[in-house]
Amino acid sequence: MSIFIAFIFVVNLLGVRVFGELEFWFSSIKVVALIGLLLMGIIIDLGGNPQHDRIGFRYWKAPDGPMGHFLQNKVNNESLSIFLGFWSTLTNALFAFIGTELIGVTVGEAENPRRNIPIAIRRTFYRILVFYVGGVFVIGLIVPSRDDNLFVATKSKAGAAASPFVVATTLVGIKILNHIINAAILIFVMSAANSDLYIGSRTLYGLAVEGKAPRIFAKVNRRGVPFPALVLCTLFCGLVYLNTSKSAAKVFTWFVNLVSAFGAITWMCIAYSHIAFLRALKAQGISRDTLPYKAPFQPWGSWFALFATGIITIFKGFDTFIPFTQDTFVTSYIAIPVFLALWAGYKLFYRTKTIPAAHVDLVTGLREIDEEEERYLRDEAAKGPKTGLKKLWDSL
Repeated sequence: MSIFIAFIFVVNLLGVRVFGELEFWFSSIKVVALIGLLLMGIIIDLGGNPQHDRIGFRYWKAPDGPMGHFLQNKVNNESLSIFLGFWSTLTNALFAFIGTELIGVTVGEAENPRRNIPIAIRRTFYRILVFYVGGVFVIGLIVPSRDDNLFVATKSKAGAAASPFVVATTLVGIKILNHIINAAILIFVMSAANSDLYIGSRTLYGLAVEGKAPRIFAKVNRRGVPFPALVLCTLFCGLVYLNTSKSAAKVFTWFVNLVSAFGAITWMCIAYSHIAFLRALKAQGISRDTLPYKAPFQPWGSWFALFATGIITIFKGFDTFIPFTQDTFVTSYIAIPVFLALWAGYKLFYRTKTIPAAHVDLVTGLREIDEEEERYLRDEAAKGPKTGLKKLWDSL
């Protein structure tokens, strides 16, 4: 744990270029590994395994079907148990998807953001579709939902073996590969921690620049790294040491609940802000076609995201009442009163009022962005035409 914390701190301290270079290689490894896992799963399913067993859609049928039971011995109702199992996947999926919205935080340090950020947004969508949805589909083919190997994380501190892909290789008798998968998972974790420390420090820095956090966090070193913000965010990494005194599964559940709740509230704030932004564009007669990126299905997409996320946030801790578990209840719902208290405190302290759509400021900072973009394009033109290899590197 200490080695990981020191590693990601040093990487972030060296500046955005070192961070970006390292994340490029981490991401490349992740993409290759995930493609390999998807192919492996399909090959195992079609009979390319030591047992030569063609699984097909066998595990989509009862009693090993994908619609598993949850808390069946406590609710004594099969249909309700299946529904609770389905609902529990929504709350876990919420945790897994949180982080995709943070592309917006990188705008401040991205080259030519009007071109590159829309590209990143579109690629994120397709990667979610292939790796997240495709991964779950493949896992559903090769691992029965009731297999005891899936629950090893709740019985042991070393929970990496609970990866469904590791379970799949164990079930069909493939050796050695499980260690390779665990190594890939280790890289995934390092990349996630590295990125989250970057995002946390930059978010705190942005708040300080706007005067919404102590000014000390607006200071940067000679590499442009917000050092005080980075140090504070790194201190929170010390929470990982809770694993030394409590079961890893219990601590992980607490953090899943906290991150999911705060992340869901963040999503709802983004959706509400986007709805207000669209309303301001319409009130001021600005066409969405003039924007560098135009989100599809608007404004209905944002309204759907707002209400769907809100419903999941309210009912995400349903299992804490069957029976009532105090620590899980607190970590599931503490985010809601904390957010409301901070929001109300800010409104009362600064005496802010809602800005009418026709008066929303949509132009401040636009000139600086235009000048930065023109400077970037001039620099790129001065470098001359790109070779095929350079174009490939930039696209990656």
